[in-house]
Amino acid sequence: MSAEFDLTDRILSRRTLLARSGMGLGALALGELLGEPAAAAVGNPMLPKQPHFPAQAKHVIHLFMNGGPSQVDTFDPKPELQKRGGQKLPDGNLKTERPTGDLYPSPYTFQKYGQSGIEVSEIFPNVAQCVDEMAIIRSMHADVPNHEPSLMLMNCGDARLIRPSVGSWLTYGLGTENQNLPAFVAMCPGGYPIQESQNWQAGFLPGIYQGTHVDTKHRQIEKLIENIKNDRVTRSQQRQQLDLLAELNQRHLDARQRDAQLESRIQSFELAYRMQSEASDAFDVSREPQHILDMYGPGTQARQILTARRLVERGVRYVQVWHGEGQPWDSHDDIEVNHRRLAKQCDQAIGALIKDLRQRGLLDETLILWGGEFGRTPVVEMPKKGSNQGKINGRDHNHWGFTVWMAGGGVRGGTVYGATDEFGFKAVENRVHVHDLHATMLRLMGFDHERFTYRYAGRDFRLTDVHGRVIKDVIA
Repeated sequence: MSAEFDLTDRILSRRTLLARSGMGLGALALGELLGEPAAAAVGNPMLPKQPHFPAQAKHVIHLFMNGGPSQVDTFDPKPELQKRGGQKLPDGNLKTERPTGDLYPSPYTFQKYGQSGIEVSEIFPNVAQCVDEMAIIRSMHADVPNHEPSLMLMNCGDARLIRPSVGSWLTYGLGTENQNLPAFVAMCPGGYPIQESQNWQAGFLPGIYQGTHVDTKHRQIEKLIENIKNDRVTRSQQRQQLDLLAELNQRHLDARQRDAQLESRIQSFELAYRMQSEASDAFDVSREPQHILDMYGPGTQARQILTARRLVERGVRYVQVWHGEGQPWDSHDDIEVNHRRLAKQCDQAIGALIKDLRQRGLLDETLILWGGEFGRTPVVEMPKKGSNQGKINGRDHNHWGFTVWMAGGGVRGGTVYGATDEFGFKAVENRVHVHDLHATMLRLMGFDHERFTYRYAGRDFRLTDVHGRVIKDVIA
Protein backbone atom coordinates (compact mmCIF):
# COMPACT_ATOMS: atom_id res chain seq x y z
CA MET A 1 0.00 0.00 0.00
CA SER A 2 1.47 3.35 -1.01
CA ALA A 3 2.09 6.25 1.35
CA GLU A 4 -0.06 8.42 -0.90
CA PHE A 5 -3.00 6.04 -0.46
CA ASP A 6 -2.49 5.93 3.32
CA LEU A 7 -2.45 9.72 3.54
CA THR A 8 -5.57 10.10 1.43
CA ASP A 9 -7.33 7.43 3.45
CA ARG A 10 -6.61 9.31 6.67
CA ILE A 11 -7.79 12.77 5.55
CA LEU A 12 -11.33 13.25 6.82
CA SER A 13 -13.77 15.94 5.84
CA ARG A 14 -15.38 17.96 8.63
CA ARG A 15 -18.69 16.20 7.96
CA THR A 16 -17.11 12.71 8.08
CA LEU A 17 -15.12 13.51 11.24
CA LEU A 18 -18.22 14.67 13.08
CA ALA A 19 -20.24 11.70 11.88
CA ARG A 20 -17.64 9.15 12.92
CA SER A 21 -16.94 10.82 16.24
CA GLY A 22 -20.61 11.08 17.09
CA MET A 23 -21.23 7.45 16.32
CA GLY A 24 -18.28 6.31 18.34
CA LEU A 25 -19.23 8.35 21.41
CA GLY A 26 -22.80 7.13 21.10
CA ALA A 27 -21.68 3.51 21.13
CA LEU A 28 -19.46 4.11 24.17
CA ALA A 29 -22.26 5.85 26.02
CA LEU A 30 -24.67 3.04 25.18
CA GLY A 31 -22.20 0.49 26.49
CA GLU A 32 -21.86 2.36 29.78
CA LEU A 33 -25.61 2.67 30.17
CA LEU A 34 -26.45 -0.94 29.35
CA GLY A 35 -23.54 -2.72 30.98
CA GLU A 36 -20.92 -5.14 29.66
CA PRO A 37 -23.18 -7.73 27.96
CA ALA A 38 -25.05 -5.05 26.05
CA ALA A 39 -21.83 -3.30 25.18
CA ALA A 40 -20.57 -6.53 23.68
CA ALA A 41 -23.77 -6.75 21.67
CA VAL A 42 -22.90 -3.42 20.02
CA GLY A 43 -20.08 -5.30 18.29
CA ASN A 44 -22.06 -8.52 17.75
CA PRO A 45 -25.79 -7.86 17.35
CA MET A 46 -26.61 -11.57 17.58
CA LEU A 47 -25.36 -12.14 21.12
CA PRO A 48 -28.16 -13.21 23.52
CA LYS A 49 -30.04 -10.29 25.04
CA GLN A 50 -32.61 -9.99 27.82
CA PRO A 51 -36.23 -9.04 27.07
CA HIS A 52 -38.29 -6.60 29.14
CA PHE A 53 -39.28 -9.23 31.72
CA PRO A 54 -38.73 -12.95 32.32
CA ALA A 55 -39.90 -14.82 29.23
CA GLN A 56 -42.10 -17.89 29.22
CA ALA A 57 -40.79 -18.93 25.80
CA LYS A 58 -37.31 -18.75 24.26
CA HIS A 59 -37.99 -20.10 20.78
CA VAL A 60 -40.80 -20.07 18.22
CA ILE A 61 -41.80 -22.71 15.67
CA HIS A 62 -44.35 -21.24 13.28
CA LEU A 63 -46.14 -23.96 11.30
CA PHE A 64 -47.47 -21.94 8.38
CA MET A 65 -50.35 -23.56 6.48
CA ASN A 66 -49.89 -21.52 3.34
CA GLY A 67 -53.06 -20.66 1.40
CA GLY A 68 -55.60 -20.54 4.21
CA PRO A 69 -56.94 -23.72 5.88
CA SER A 70 -60.68 -23.95 6.48
CA GLN A 71 -61.60 -23.41 10.11
CA VAL A 72 -64.92 -25.26 9.81
CA ASP A 73 -63.10 -28.35 8.51
CA THR A 74 -60.28 -28.41 11.08
CA PHE A 75 -60.69 -26.85 14.55
CA ASP A 76 -64.03 -24.96 14.56
CA PRO A 77 -66.99 -27.40 14.32
CA LYS A 78 -70.35 -25.91 13.37
CA PRO A 79 -73.41 -28.15 13.98
CA GLU A 80 -75.72 -25.50 12.52
CA LEU A 81 -73.73 -25.50 9.30
CA GLN A 82 -74.22 -29.26 9.06
CA LYS A 83 -77.98 -28.92 9.64
CA ARG A 84 -78.56 -26.11 7.15
CA GLY A 85 -76.26 -27.14 4.34
CA GLY A 86 -77.62 -26.04 0.96
CA GLN A 87 -79.51 -23.07 2.42
CA LYS A 88 -78.73 -19.40 1.92
CA LEU A 89 -76.51 -17.60 4.43
CA PRO A 90 -78.87 -15.40 6.52
CA ASP A 91 -76.40 -12.50 6.56
CA GLY A 92 -75.47 -11.91 2.96
CA ASN A 93 -73.48 -8.73 3.62
CA LEU A 94 -70.14 -10.40 4.25
CA LYS A 95 -68.06 -9.74 1.15
CA THR A 96 -65.76 -12.45 -0.19
CA GLU A 97 -63.19 -12.24 -2.93
CA ARG A 98 -65.36 -14.18 -5.41
CA PRO A 99 -69.07 -15.00 -5.82
CA THR A 100 -70.26 -17.60 -3.32
CA GLY A 101 -73.39 -19.71 -3.03
CA ASP A 102 -75.18 -21.71 -0.35
CA LEU A 103 -73.97 -23.01 2.98
CA TYR A 104 -71.59 -25.92 2.43
CA PRO A 105 -71.39 -28.40 5.34
CA SER A 106 -68.07 -29.92 6.31
CA PRO A 107 -67.42 -33.33 4.77
CA TYR A 108 -65.59 -34.36 7.96
CA THR A 109 -66.74 -35.45 11.39
CA PHE A 110 -65.52 -33.93 14.65
CA GLN A 111 -64.73 -35.71 17.91
CA LYS A 112 -63.90 -34.61 21.45
CA TYR A 113 -60.36 -35.27 22.70
CA GLY A 114 -58.40 -35.02 25.93
CA GLN A 115 -59.50 -33.95 29.37
CA SER A 116 -60.57 -30.61 27.91
CA GLY A 117 -63.01 -32.29 25.53
CA ILE A 118 -62.13 -29.97 22.67
CA GLU A 119 -63.53 -31.06 19.31
CA VAL A 120 -61.13 -31.59 16.42
CA SER A 121 -61.70 -32.74 12.84
CA GLU A 122 -61.10 -36.35 11.85
CA ILE A 123 -58.31 -35.23 9.49
CA PHE A 124 -56.05 -34.29 12.44
CA PRO A 125 -56.18 -37.38 14.72
CA ASN A 126 -52.56 -37.10 15.91
CA VAL A 127 -52.70 -33.37 16.58
CA ALA A 128 -56.00 -33.94 18.41
CA GLN A 129 -54.24 -36.20 20.91
CA CYS A 130 -52.26 -33.13 22.04
CA VAL A 131 -55.28 -30.85 22.42
CA ASP A 132 -54.69 -30.45 26.16
CA GLU A 133 -51.42 -28.69 25.29
CA MET A 134 -53.11 -26.28 22.88
CA ALA A 135 -54.88 -22.93 23.07
CA ILE A 136 -57.20 -22.74 20.07
CA ILE A 137 -58.21 -19.23 19.01
CA ARG A 138 -61.40 -19.51 16.97
CA SER A 139 -62.06 -15.79 16.60
CA MET A 140 -59.16 -14.59 14.46
CA HIS A 141 -59.77 -11.93 11.81
CA ALA A 142 -57.62 -10.06 9.31
CA ASP A 143 -58.18 -7.10 6.97
CA VAL A 144 -58.79 -8.37 3.43
CA PRO A 145 -59.49 -11.70 1.67
CA ASN A 146 -56.37 -11.61 -0.53
CA HIS A 147 -53.25 -13.72 -0.13
CA GLU A 148 -50.54 -11.11 -0.60
CA PRO A 149 -51.63 -8.49 1.96
CA SER A 150 -52.78 -11.17 4.40
CA LEU A 151 -49.42 -12.94 4.22
CA MET A 152 -47.68 -9.65 4.93
CA LEU A 153 -50.03 -8.88 7.82
CA MET A 154 -49.53 -12.28 9.45
CA ASN A 155 -45.77 -12.36 8.93
CA CYS A 156 -44.82 -8.68 9.22
CA GLY A 157 -47.70 -6.88 10.94
CA ASP A 158 -48.57 -4.66 7.97
CA ALA A 159 -50.45 -5.54 4.80
CA ARG A 160 -48.94 -2.93 2.50
CA LEU A 161 -45.74 -1.28 3.73
CA ILE A 162 -42.30 -2.84 4.10
CA ARG A 163 -41.98 -3.94 7.72
CA PRO A 164 -39.73 -6.39 9.58
CA SER A 165 -41.10 -9.89 10.02
CA VAL A 166 -41.95 -11.38 13.41
CA GLY A 167 -38.81 -13.52 13.34
CA SER A 168 -36.66 -10.48 12.57
CA TRP A 169 -38.17 -8.54 15.46
CA LEU A 170 -37.49 -11.38 17.88
CA THR A 171 -33.89 -11.92 16.76
CA TYR A 172 -33.35 -8.15 17.00
CA GLY A 173 -34.68 -8.17 20.55
CA LEU A 174 -33.22 -11.44 21.81
CA GLY A 175 -30.22 -12.33 19.66
CA THR A 176 -29.51 -16.04 19.43
CA GLU A 177 -28.14 -18.79 21.64
CA ASN A 178 -26.09 -20.37 18.83
CA GLN A 179 -23.66 -18.17 16.93
CA ASN A 180 -22.94 -20.95 14.42
CA LEU A 181 -26.46 -21.15 13.00
CA PRO A 182 -28.85 -18.52 11.66
CA ALA A 183 -31.07 -17.10 14.39
CA PHE A 184 -34.08 -17.15 12.05
CA VAL A 185 -34.69 -19.98 9.57
CA ALA A 186 -37.54 -20.18 7.05
CA MET A 187 -38.01 -23.66 5.58
CA CYS A 188 -40.12 -23.72 2.43
CA PRO A 189 -39.95 -26.67 0.02
CA GLY A 190 -39.81 -25.99 -3.69
CA GLY A 191 -38.66 -22.38 -3.54
CA TYR A 192 -40.33 -19.20 -2.32
CA PRO A 193 -44.03 -18.72 -1.47
CA ILE A 194 -46.11 -15.75 -2.66
CA GLN A 195 -44.41 -12.47 -1.67
CA GLU A 196 -41.18 -14.48 -1.62
CA SER A 197 -38.53 -13.39 0.88
CA GLN A 198 -40.68 -10.48 2.07
CA ASN A 199 -42.32 -13.03 4.36
CA TRP A 200 -39.11 -13.24 6.42
CA GLN A 201 -37.63 -9.84 5.60
CA ALA A 202 -35.72 -7.62 8.02
CA GLY A 203 -37.38 -4.50 6.62
CA PHE A 204 -35.75 -1.41 8.12
CA LEU A 205 -33.94 -3.47 10.76
CA PRO A 206 -30.28 -4.33 10.02
CA GLY A 207 -30.03 -7.05 7.39
CA ILE A 208 -28.43 -9.52 9.81
CA TYR A 209 -31.91 -10.11 11.29
CA GLN A 210 -33.45 -11.35 8.02
CA GLY A 211 -34.53 -14.99 7.90
CA THR A 212 -32.41 -17.57 6.09
CA HIS A 213 -34.40 -19.52 3.51
CA VAL A 214 -33.84 -23.27 3.24
CA ASP A 215 -35.41 -25.26 0.41
CA THR A 216 -36.40 -28.43 2.27
CA LYS A 217 -37.43 -30.18 -0.93
CA HIS A 218 -33.81 -31.34 -0.95
CA ARG A 219 -32.21 -33.84 1.40
CA GLN A 220 -28.50 -33.36 0.72
CA ILE A 221 -26.92 -30.63 2.83
CA GLU A 222 -25.13 -29.20 -0.24
CA LYS A 223 -28.52 -28.56 -1.89
CA LEU A 224 -30.33 -27.52 1.28
CA ILE A 225 -27.82 -24.73 1.89
CA GLU A 226 -25.86 -23.38 -1.05
CA ASN A 227 -22.07 -23.19 -0.76
CA ILE A 228 -22.11 -24.92 2.63
CA LYS A 229 -18.90 -26.76 1.71
CA ASN A 230 -15.75 -25.68 -0.11
CA ASP A 231 -14.01 -28.61 -1.79
CA ARG A 232 -11.16 -26.54 -3.18
CA VAL A 233 -9.48 -25.14 -0.05
CA THR A 234 -8.96 -26.30 3.52
CA ARG A 235 -10.65 -24.80 6.56
CA SER A 236 -7.45 -23.01 7.59
CA GLN A 237 -7.08 -21.54 4.10
CA GLN A 238 -10.70 -20.40 4.20
CA ARG A 239 -10.06 -18.75 7.55
CA GLN A 240 -7.07 -16.87 6.11
CA GLN A 241 -9.11 -15.74 3.12
CA LEU A 242 -11.96 -14.64 5.35
CA ASP A 243 -9.60 -12.71 7.65
CA LEU A 244 -8.17 -10.83 4.67
CA LEU A 245 -11.63 -10.17 3.31
CA ALA A 246 -12.78 -8.96 6.74
CA GLU A 247 -9.87 -6.51 6.94
CA LEU A 248 -10.61 -5.08 3.50
CA ASN A 249 -14.33 -4.92 4.19
CA GLN A 250 -13.72 -3.19 7.51
CA ARG A 251 -11.77 -0.44 5.79
CA HIS A 252 -14.54 -0.15 3.23
CA LEU A 253 -17.10 -0.02 6.03
CA ASP A 254 -15.25 2.62 8.02
CA ALA A 255 -14.98 4.81 4.92
CA ARG A 256 -18.75 4.66 4.48
CA GLN A 257 -19.87 5.56 7.98
CA ARG A 258 -20.71 1.93 8.85
CA ASP A 259 -23.35 1.38 6.18
CA ALA A 260 -25.94 -1.07 7.58
CA GLN A 261 -26.23 -3.21 4.43
CA LEU A 262 -22.47 -3.56 4.12
CA GLU A 263 -22.17 -4.42 7.81
CA SER A 264 -24.79 -7.16 7.55
CA ARG A 265 -22.99 -8.59 4.51
CA ILE A 266 -19.73 -8.79 6.47
CA GLN A 267 -21.52 -10.56 9.31
CA SER A 268 -23.10 -13.00 6.85
CA PHE A 269 -19.61 -14.04 5.64
CA GLU A 270 -18.64 -14.95 9.19
CA LEU A 271 -21.91 -16.81 9.81
CA ALA A 272 -21.53 -18.78 6.58
CA TYR A 273 -18.05 -19.90 7.67
CA ARG A 274 -19.22 -20.95 11.13
CA MET A 275 -22.22 -22.81 9.69
CA GLN A 276 -20.14 -25.26 7.69
CA SER A 277 -19.92 -27.86 10.42
CA GLU A 278 -22.89 -26.95 12.64
CA ALA A 279 -25.48 -26.76 9.86
CA SER A 280 -24.37 -30.05 8.36
CA ASP A 281 -25.29 -31.68 11.66
CA ALA A 282 -28.48 -29.72 12.40
CA PHE A 283 -30.15 -30.37 9.03
CA ASP A 284 -29.19 -34.04 8.79
CA VAL A 285 -32.23 -35.82 10.25
CA SER A 286 -30.73 -39.20 9.34
CA ARG A 287 -28.69 -38.86 12.53
CA GLU A 288 -31.87 -39.33 14.55
CA PRO A 289 -32.60 -42.82 15.96
CA GLN A 290 -35.06 -44.89 13.96
CA HIS A 291 -37.82 -44.68 16.57
CA ILE A 292 -37.80 -40.86 16.29
CA LEU A 293 -37.92 -41.03 12.48
CA ASP A 294 -40.83 -43.42 12.74
CA MET A 295 -42.51 -41.13 15.27
CA TYR A 296 -42.50 -38.18 12.85
CA GLY A 297 -43.30 -40.28 9.81
CA PRO A 298 -42.30 -40.03 6.12
CA GLY A 299 -42.34 -37.15 3.67
CA THR A 300 -41.09 -33.62 3.26
CA GLN A 301 -43.33 -32.14 5.96
CA ALA A 302 -42.21 -34.68 8.53
CA ARG A 303 -38.57 -34.09 7.67
CA GLN A 304 -38.76 -30.31 7.99
CA ILE A 305 -40.83 -30.42 11.20
CA LEU A 306 -38.25 -32.76 12.73
CA THR A 307 -35.54 -30.36 11.50
CA ALA A 308 -37.37 -27.54 13.29
CA ARG A 309 -37.04 -29.46 16.56
CA ARG A 310 -33.33 -30.03 15.90
CA LEU A 311 -32.84 -26.30 15.25
CA VAL A 312 -34.55 -25.02 18.42
CA GLU A 313 -32.70 -27.73 20.33
CA ARG A 314 -29.51 -26.05 19.14
CA GLY A 315 -30.60 -22.56 20.14
CA VAL A 316 -32.14 -21.18 16.94
CA ARG A 317 -34.56 -18.46 17.95
CA TYR A 318 -37.29 -18.55 15.27
CA VAL A 319 -38.13 -21.33 12.83
CA GLN A 320 -40.87 -20.96 10.25
CA VAL A 321 -42.05 -24.15 8.57
CA TRP A 322 -44.04 -23.59 5.37
CA HIS A 323 -46.37 -26.33 4.18
CA GLY A 324 -45.75 -27.34 0.60
CA GLU A 325 -45.07 -25.54 -2.64
CA GLY A 326 -47.25 -22.64 -3.80
CA GLN A 327 -50.47 -22.30 -1.76
CA PRO A 328 -51.44 -25.89 -0.97
CA TRP A 329 -54.25 -25.06 1.50
CA ASP A 330 -55.97 -22.76 -1.00
CA SER A 331 -58.83 -25.21 -1.64
CA HIS A 332 -61.16 -23.41 -4.04
CA ASP A 333 -62.34 -26.84 -5.17
CA ASP A 334 -62.21 -30.48 -4.04
CA ILE A 335 -61.82 -29.40 -0.43
CA GLU A 336 -62.81 -32.82 0.89
CA VAL A 337 -59.97 -34.51 -1.00
CA ASN A 338 -57.38 -31.73 -0.73
CA HIS A 339 -57.69 -30.86 2.96
CA ARG A 340 -57.60 -34.54 3.90
CA ARG A 341 -54.47 -35.05 1.79
CA LEU A 342 -52.73 -31.98 3.22
CA ALA A 343 -53.57 -32.83 6.81
CA LYS A 344 -52.21 -36.34 6.30
CA GLN A 345 -48.90 -34.85 5.15
CA CYS A 346 -48.32 -33.04 8.46
CA ASP A 347 -50.67 -34.42 11.15
CA GLN A 348 -48.39 -37.18 12.41
CA ALA A 349 -45.31 -34.94 12.45
CA ILE A 350 -47.05 -32.07 14.28
CA GLY A 351 -48.35 -34.44 16.93
CA ALA A 352 -44.86 -35.94 17.20
CA LEU A 353 -43.30 -32.47 17.52
CA ILE A 354 -45.43 -31.57 20.54
CA LYS A 355 -44.79 -34.92 22.25
CA ASP A 356 -41.08 -34.90 21.38
CA LEU A 357 -40.53 -31.39 22.72
CA ARG A 358 -42.41 -32.34 25.89
CA GLN A 359 -40.30 -35.43 26.58
CA ARG A 360 -37.09 -33.47 25.95
CA GLY A 361 -38.10 -30.70 28.34
CA LEU A 362 -38.27 -28.16 25.50
CA LEU A 363 -42.01 -27.61 25.13
CA ASP A 364 -42.25 -25.14 28.02
CA GLU A 365 -39.67 -22.89 26.33
CA THR A 366 -40.83 -23.37 22.73
CA LEU A 367 -43.91 -21.56 21.43
CA ILE A 368 -45.62 -23.39 18.56
CA LEU A 369 -48.01 -21.45 16.32
CA TRP A 370 -50.20 -23.20 13.71
CA GLY A 371 -52.33 -21.46 11.10
CA GLY A 372 -52.51 -19.70 7.75
CA GLU A 373 -52.97 -16.13 6.56
CA PHE A 374 -56.78 -16.40 6.82
CA GLY A 375 -59.55 -19.03 6.72
CA ARG A 376 -62.21 -20.12 4.28
CA THR A 377 -65.92 -19.48 3.78
CA PRO A 378 -68.62 -21.81 5.13
CA VAL A 379 -70.44 -21.19 1.84
CA VAL A 380 -69.46 -22.84 -1.40
CA GLU A 381 -67.51 -20.93 -4.02
CA MET A 382 -69.44 -20.56 -7.26
CA PRO A 383 -68.03 -21.96 -10.52
CA LYS A 384 -65.50 -19.76 -12.22
CA LYS A 385 -62.70 -20.42 -14.65
CA GLY A 386 -59.25 -20.52 -13.11
CA SER A 387 -59.94 -20.51 -9.39
CA ASN A 388 -62.09 -23.63 -9.05
CA GLN A 389 -62.27 -25.07 -12.57
CA GLY A 390 -66.05 -24.89 -12.65
CA LYS A 391 -66.56 -27.13 -9.61
CA ILE A 392 -68.96 -26.51 -6.72
CA ASN A 393 -67.08 -28.27 -3.91
CA GLY A 394 -64.65 -25.74 -2.49
CA ARG A 395 -64.46 -22.62 -0.34
CA ASP A 396 -63.29 -19.06 -1.01
CA HIS A 397 -60.91 -16.95 1.09
CA ASN A 398 -62.31 -15.69 4.39
CA HIS A 399 -60.66 -12.99 6.51
CA TRP A 400 -63.77 -12.36 8.62
CA GLY A 401 -63.16 -15.31 10.90
CA PHE A 402 -60.61 -18.12 11.12
CA THR A 403 -58.64 -20.29 13.55
CA VAL A 404 -55.06 -20.53 14.76
CA TRP A 405 -53.69 -22.44 17.71
CA MET A 406 -50.67 -22.18 19.95
CA ALA A 407 -48.96 -24.73 22.19
CA GLY A 408 -46.03 -24.80 24.63
CA GLY A 409 -44.08 -21.71 25.67
CA GLY A 410 -46.37 -20.41 28.42
CA VAL A 411 -49.63 -21.18 26.61
CA ARG A 412 -52.66 -22.29 28.63
CA GLY A 413 -53.35 -25.74 27.23
CA GLY A 414 -56.81 -27.19 26.76
CA THR A 415 -58.22 -23.74 26.01
CA VAL A 416 -60.65 -22.49 23.39
CA TYR A 417 -60.77 -18.71 23.05
CA GLY A 418 -63.35 -16.74 21.10
CA ALA A 419 -65.94 -17.91 18.61
CA THR A 420 -67.25 -17.35 15.10
CA ASP A 421 -70.97 -17.15 14.32
CA GLU A 422 -73.13 -20.28 14.11
CA PHE A 423 -71.91 -20.98 10.57
CA GLY A 424 -68.21 -20.17 11.09
CA PHE A 425 -68.10 -17.13 8.81
CA LYS A 426 -67.35 -14.17 11.08
CA ALA A 427 -65.59 -13.78 14.44
CA VAL A 428 -68.22 -12.54 16.90
CA GLU A 429 -67.03 -13.39 20.42
CA ASN A 430 -63.69 -12.17 21.87
CA ARG A 431 -62.45 -11.17 18.42
CA VAL A 432 -58.68 -11.42 17.91
CA HIS A 433 -56.93 -9.42 15.22
CA VAL A 434 -53.52 -10.43 13.89
CA HIS A 435 -52.05 -7.49 15.85
CA ASP A 436 -53.46 -9.05 19.04
CA LEU A 437 -51.89 -12.39 18.16
CA HIS A 438 -48.50 -10.70 17.67
CA ALA A 439 -48.83 -8.77 20.94
CA THR A 440 -49.55 -12.06 22.74
CA MET A 441 -46.60 -13.82 21.12
CA LEU A 442 -44.29 -10.99 22.13
CA ARG A 443 -45.62 -11.16 25.69
CA LEU A 444 -44.82 -14.87 25.86
CA MET A 445 -41.31 -14.06 24.62
CA GLY A 446 -40.83 -11.46 27.36
CA PHE A 447 -41.69 -8.21 25.56
CA ASP A 448 -44.17 -5.43 26.13
CA HIS A 449 -45.25 -4.91 22.51
CA GLU A 450 -45.83 -1.18 23.11
CA ARG A 451 -42.26 -0.66 24.39
CA PHE A 452 -40.52 -2.96 21.92
CA THR A 453 -39.60 -0.40 19.26
CA TYR A 454 -36.99 0.54 16.67
CA ARG A 455 -36.20 4.10 15.66
CA TYR A 456 -36.40 4.62 11.90
CA ALA A 457 -37.04 7.63 9.67
CA GLY A 458 -37.72 9.90 12.62
CA ARG A 459 -40.26 7.76 14.47
CA ASP A 460 -40.45 4.68 16.67
CA PHE A 461 -41.85 1.59 14.95
CA ARG A 462 -43.11 -1.61 16.50
CA LEU A 463 -44.45 -4.93 15.21
CA THR A 464 -48.00 -4.09 16.26
CA ASP A 465 -47.82 -0.49 14.94
CA VAL A 466 -50.37 1.44 17.06
CA HIS A 467 -52.62 -1.56 17.68
CA GLY A 468 -52.70 -4.83 19.57
CA ARG A 469 -53.75 -6.18 22.94
CA VAL A 470 -52.41 -9.19 24.82
CA ILE A 471 -54.88 -12.09 25.00
CA LYS A 472 -54.29 -12.94 28.67
CA ASP A 473 -56.78 -15.82 28.70
CA VAL A 474 -54.50 -17.99 26.55
CA ILE A 475 -51.47 -17.42 28.79
CA ALA A 476 -50.84 -19.87 31.60
